[in-house]
Formats: sequence, C-alpha cells, structure tokens
Amino acid sequence: MKGHYYKRDCTCEIENCGCTWTFVIDIRKDPLTRERRQKSQGSFNTRQDAEIAAADLLNKINKGTYIEESNILFEDFTNDWLTYYIHSTAPKPGTIRLRKYSINKFLLYFSNVKLKDITEEMYQAILDDLKEKGYALNTIEGYHTTAKLIFKLATDKRMIILNPTINAYIKPDEEVIIEDDEEELPLYFEKDELALFLKTVRKYGLYMDYLIFLILSYTGIRVGELVALKWRNIDFKKKTISITKTYYNPDNNTKKYVLVPPKTKKSRRKIVVDHEIIGKLIKHKAEQEKPIMHYGNSYNNGDYVFANINRHPGFPILFKLVETRMTRLLGKTEFNSDITPHSLRHTHTSLLAEAGVGLEEIMDQLGHQDDDVTRKVYLHVTTDMKTEAADKFSELMKKTRIEN
Repeated sequence: MKGHYYKRDCTCEIENCGCTWTFVIDIRKDPLTRERRQKSQGSFNTRQDAEIAAADLLNKINKGTYIEESNILFEDFTNDWLTYYIHSTAPKPGTIRLRKYSINKFLLYFSNVKLKDITEEMYQAILDDLKEKGYALNTIEGYHTTAKLIFKLATDKRMIILNPTINAYIKPDEEVIIEDDEEELPLYFEKDELALFLKTVRKYGLYMDYLIFLILSYTGIRVGELVALKWRNIDFKKKTISITKTYYNPDNNTKKYVLVPPKTKKSRRKIVVDHEIIGKLIKHKAEQEKPIMHYGNSYNNGDYVFANINRHPGFPILFKLVETRMTRLLGKTEFNSDITPHSLRHTHTSLLAEAGVGLEEIMDQLGHQDDDVTRKVYLHVTTDMKTEAADKFSELMKKTRIEN
C-alpha cells in the first residue's frame, strides 16, 4: 500500500518489541502554494492496523469526504464568526450585544481550547453548569442559540467534523403546581392610584414629566418607543401616534444612540389618543420652539418630541432619565418604589381590560404578538369584573325572589 509505515521510537528490527505503528501518506497538494502535504497517524498495534486506517483515510480523500480539522482556538474562531454574522444577517444592535455576551460566557470555559477539541460531553456539561448556577431558561437558550450558530458555520466550512451542539439539551425546570391565587402579578397602578400619581407628577414634576407619564400610561407604549418619537409621528388632526422605531443606547451616552426597528412586526403600529394628549402635545411643541430659537445652530434638531433643552440640546432624552424621574416622583408618594416606567404598560393593560376591551385588541395596542404577562394582568382584571357581575346578578335575583 502507498505510504510509509514505521514503528515510532523503535531502534530495533524486532516486530514484537511493543512499539506502536505509525503511517505517513501523501494527501492533496495545497491548492494555493501547490506544496506537498502529508498526513500521519500513529498508535496502531500492528502494521496491518495502520494499513487499514491509511486505506480508509485515502478512500475519504478520494471521495472528497475527508475533513482536515483546523487547529484554530475557539476564541479566535468566534471573532471571525461574529464578523461573518454581522455582515451576513445585519442584526439589530441589541442582538449583536446578546451574541457578544453569549460568546464571553463561553470563553469562561473555552478560551484556550481548540475548536476541534470541544466535544459533545464538554458542551453539555457547560449547559448543565449554567442551569445549576441558577441561570434562567431563556438566558441559557440565548447562549445555546449563539453556540449552535457558531459551530454550524465551523462544520459548514469543514473546520470540524462533528458539531458538539447537535444533541445538546437544556434541562427543563421542575414543574411546580401553582394555585390561581399564587400567580405572581406584575406591579401596576390601579385606576385611582394612577390618577393620584399623575396628580403628584403635575404638582412636583420637572419639565416634560407630566406629558411623558401621561403618554406612557394612556398609550402603553414602551419607554424606548416614547424616546424615539418624532413630531412627524404625531398626526394632530387624526389624533394618532405612529410607532415606527425604538431607541437603543446601552452605554447611556446622550450622543451615542441609534434608532432601530421596533421589537417585532406587530410593534409597528398606530395608536389613537384622546384630545387631552393631543392638547398637551400641541402646547409642548410650542414650548419647544423657545430652546430651538435660543440655541440656534447649536440645537441638534432631530425633530424629537422629547429632546434635551440644557446639556446636549436637541438630542433625545436618555432612557435612564425617565426611570430617574419616576423614582424621584414615587418618593413623594406612598406607592411601591419598585414600580417602574414599564409598569405603566401593565397599568394600561388593566385599564383597557376594565373598560371592556378584548385581549386581542389590547395586544394590538401594546404591539405584542403574544405575551404571558399581558394575559395574566388581563385575566386578573376580568376575573374581578366577572365576580362583580355575578354579585350584581345575585342581587337582581334576590329582588326577584322577594317580589315573587
């Protein structure tokens, strides 16, 4: 058979000395340099075993099924993969951030490991370890998705033979029986509480506070959607607000932000608002002309509804500013200090449910395709309404029985 066969580290001619056999065979020339390439493999007990293995390898080479695994480190390959991923899929900034975060998590385990040396057992052990450390199921699924993309590209490029993620799984959470009254509801304002909060905002709020929290609670839009609003998104005649984008600023830097498409296709929507909000917006637009005139060319006029007026005039306000303002105002009330601007979305859900609006219509208003939290709030409110209706029906029947 073609190739060179020899006993590694053997200096004698006795074939039963205990040394193992190694083969060296020529494989295809390097397509770029045209230089000769060889492949060797050892640890065979007999020459015949080495010849059989060499024949198998040559057969794979001739059929084009042979894969010469790369010696690249996992860390180096993830750098190449991320560049490819960004250029080929054009993901949103938030998605890129999540992919980078996932890679950094795996680097805690694989930083100095060759890509080809990562086995199914090693990868499964990492998923199990993350689960044992208490990471949420959704978080681990995000890591797992990133890993599957990375190793798929490696196998597609024939850099590794086996994809270690292919049979991997995340251990499911143990099922726990939850009684209806144990269901944890998100924080939100009841109708009277919202009225009191807005009254507090009107009394103690700073510039734009009242309009910000009025819109958030009366429309249910996300804070990122509110910050990204431009005047062109407001139709004063039709009394609508169009949600076409959201604000992304992970570094909390006023000048370093991007506007990205809404979270989902369903998030792109048009919301009808009442005359009070339209009236407040008209007044706010007129007020905004003052800093525009004052700063002149120094005003970064991006047409934002909620723009800074002091530092960095014209730039959209920071997401964090809305949270800080709400914390300040909650401090002047006796409400739960854990309530956040996002809680106003749940508040809006509860108010729509109380007004008799159906769940599907509420989902449309909020820009949801499906959301367990929204459904939970809706069912909680409508259950109370059903109880009230049953009580009213009972009272009616009592009167009927008395009259009879």
